[in-house]
Amino acid sequence: MSRSSFFFTSESVSEGHPDKVADRISDTVVDLFLSRDPYARVACETLTTTNLVVLAGEIRGEGVMNTSGAWAPGIEAEIEAAVRAAVKDIGYEQSGFHWEKFEFINRLHGQSADIAVGVDAAGNKDEGAGDQGIMFGYASNETPELMPATLQYSHNILKKLAEVRHAGDKRLEPDAKSQVTILYEDGKPVRATSIVLSTQHAPGLSSADVADIVKPYILEVLPEGFTDENTVWHINPTGIFEIGGPDGDAGVTGRKIIVDTYGGAAPHGGGAFSGKDPTKVDRSAAYACRYLAKNVVAAGLADRCTIQISYAIGVAKPQSIHVDLHGTGKIPEAVLEDKILDFIGGATPRAIREHLGLNKPIYARTTAYGHFGREPDAEGGFSWEKTDLVDQLKALA
Repeated sequence: MSRSSFFFTSESVSEGHPDKVADRISDTVVDLFLSRDPYARVACETLTTTNLVVLAGEIRGEGVMNTSGAWAPGIEAEIEAAVRAAVKDIGYEQSGFHWEKFEFINRLHGQSADIAVGVDAAGNKDEGAGDQGIMFGYASNETPELMPATLQYSHNILKKLAEVRHAGDKRLEPDAKSQVTILYEDGKPVRATSIVLSTQHAPGLSSADVADIVKPYILEVLPEGFTDENTVWHINPTGIFEIGGPDGDAGVTGRKIIVDTYGGAAPHGGGAFSGKDPTKVDRSAAYACRYLAKNVVAAGLADRCTIQISYAIGVAKPQSIHVDLHGTGKIPEAVLEDKILDFIGGATPRAIREHLGLNKPIYARTTAYGHFGREPDAEGGFSWEKTDLVDQLKALA
């Protein structure tokens, strides 16, 4: 039996964290290529360190790179310009990492023919999964976003501070991390017992100065009464934090997968999202699992829902589905396991892409403050956060 009263903690990292800089660059490349070819194949990894950005991985697409591995005219310069613009947008104009001055190395190459033959549709063969693996989706009714409260509030803190920084507060710099610990009673979040924030800052500020700046903004994004005199605060607990971002620590694509998903409140299959086109089920099927789990909770069929789907590389049909309603279900899990994939065309890679409209340049916006718990936008971003299956799911009850 699961415990009903406990403490739980999740962390988030800002858009200027070195790993998130790498994620942003990788998905900027994905967006660029999808804008040229909606069916481009992209697996782009990024390394960032002191005044250096390196791209590696495999690609294919019309207007990008042909099957012989030759770049389309002008695309290499366009890639570099897009990468520099992304870093500029984050806000890095520091001596150790400057959007205009870092060395740029592009080592992207053509997609492996062995992978392509398994993924491509041909004859009677449907498009196969871009890799084997297990993908999870989760939803909980503990926040309006149907996300774990610990992670949602951690994201909200850093998103607010980024808004303040972009609005012109030069005392705050791009690199930051947050962490929220919450006491749950009867399975519901009741108060924050600990809040940790480390943020890069302008020279000359003390930890007390930084605390005075950020604490009002943190309180603004937390529910009223969620902190009290017993809440423990740690603001820049190591003291000075002037050297940050890729200059302070190397960044690599895909190292913040728990931040990207559910903050440890749900399982993770292990695959990263950023840098991958939607044929890669690490990304698209994880989005589909979240979509289904969120709709189950939004339909009132459970307070919490975890969904797992598995795939074999090159095979279209999922190998398995597992639904866990954590003892809160109003419907047997077996009913959902039998029916729910039908709502998204059987959850083949092609069906997921088409149902959620994933062949669009919508991915750079996902790389900070979570891939989930976001609002669907007019350009098709965060389509997996829609709750348009609610009526169909209610009909199963």
